[in-house]
Amino acid sequence: MPESPRNGADALISTLVANAVTACFANPGTSEMQFVAALDREPAMRPVLCQFEGVATGAADGYGRMSDTPACTLLHLGPGYGNGLANLHNARRAFTPIVNVIGDHATYHRQYDAPLNSDIPAIVAPNSLWVKSADSPDSVAGLTAEAVAASYGPPGGPVSLILPADSAWLETKDQPVIAQKPVRPAPSGAAIEAAARAIKAAKNPVVLIGAQACLSGGLAQAARLQAAGVTVYSDTFISRTSRGAGVFAPKRMQYFGEMALAELESVDLMVFVGTTLPVAFFAYPNRPSVLVPEGCQTMSAVARSEDAVAGLAALADALGAPKDGPVQPLKLPDAMPTGKLNAYTAGASIARHMPEGAVICDDAVTSGAGVAAAAATARPHEVLALTGGAIGAGLPLAIGAAVACPDRKVLSLNGDGAAMYTIQSLWTMARENLDVTTVVFANYTYRILNVEMQRTGAGDAGPSARKLLELGDPKIDFVALATGMGVPAVRCETAEAFDAAIAAAMTGRGPMFIEAVI
Repeated sequence: MPESPRNGADALISTLVANAVTACFANPGTSEMQFVAALDREPAMRPVLCQFEGVATGAADGYGRMSDTPACTLLHLGPGYGNGLANLHNARRAFTPIVNVIGDHATYHRQYDAPLNSDIPAIVAPNSLWVKSADSPDSVAGLTAEAVAASYGPPGGPVSLILPADSAWLETKDQPVIAQKPVRPAPSGAAIEAAARAIKAAKNPVVLIGAQACLSGGLAQAARLQAAGVTVYSDTFISRTSRGAGVFAPKRMQYFGEMALAELESVDLMVFVGTTLPVAFFAYPNRPSVLVPEGCQTMSAVARSEDAVAGLAALADALGAPKDGPVQPLKLPDAMPTGKLNAYTAGASIARHMPEGAVICDDAVTSGAGVAAAAATARPHEVLALTGGAIGAGLPLAIGAAVACPDRKVLSLNGDGAAMYTIQSLWTMARENLDVTTVVFANYTYRILNVEMQRTGAGDAGPSARKLLELGDPKIDFVALATGMGVPAVRCETAEAFDAAIAAAMTGRGPMFIEAVI
């Protein structure tokens, strides 16, 4: 029998699959129906429906961070992309490869300025490494391959392929095109040699690592620098890093600028590997923006676009560092926490029960420190952080991580305010039966904003200001929200109850929700 005619949507999906893009996080509309129909003709592409575009884009971020390959999103014109923008901002800061497929009006219909019409290229440009519109069906396959290649960077990030409706439905004879995936170049020998000389000459040097340098291979090489007497720091927020027993734990750049500068006061050389000049998260009156002590020399040994693992190894060799460096011991809490539930007792329970190989998606804001402290010597696991500061990432990241790594336990940690940004994620977790345990730390306030109000010099919150900072009137019934979207849920108000709940979740399978009232 003759083959059925292929259209532009077929060309797009088959090219994605041919380039190992096999997960699509979608919230489609009318303009994307040809893409939706084509999914039935390409079973290798897994479609995942998300009931808000910010969930779809955040899930694609989590998938890309864990798989090292892009997922695609399917978004409905400019407003659909706009709804997903915050988590694409985070993905850009995480250097995560993502191929956004954005439906558009048919090419001949754009001129009429229909209600959903917008300047999509202008809207998507700030958070896209690459933007093109496939304005004919015969251009789709080639541009799709180009988009996949561009998403890898290096160092990588979201790209946007605009798909007009007629380019999707019209026939094409084009077959899948294989992308030319770029390779990270090795850092220059001169840069490594210069960094080694500077480190040897400095009295108190530090190496600041980020991005690829914070993966397991990079940390093993960074540990060698520490063993050679060079203090290693990591960026405050890292897209993906290993943590726990058997893993090197660099110091972490402090979030608050004055604390970072106080800790770095005597440092006279800062060498960057896989990162750049550290700056304060926000500007504050009469406080510096750049987190480098006065008089400290700075230099880049390895750019973000270069192979940071090879660069760290070369730098360690140039310094005559040992072949191995210090790693964290396995040290679990001795007993079940008791009494009042707070971030630190919850962290102790998570450290006790979290299995080896777990993935933590951390959007816990002020409560995250309690978990990080205990988890530093827990069973080895990985952490995905809030790289761009746009809260609401923890739940969608967990969806993507669970789709990418179905054999690993995923733990999503969230502040109560942050969780409400993308609470629709729970529905997708239930629908896909993802092995995700969600913890929401419920303190019924934007605690971080109360802290920041003082730090910016705005003063204490009065009655009107508190209306924008407090979440307790009315209190959000998270258990009702979770169960209403199909996820089993429990509310814990004591350390003992939380310990029991997290123990059950870590040994079970499938989605689970825990409201930790702190």
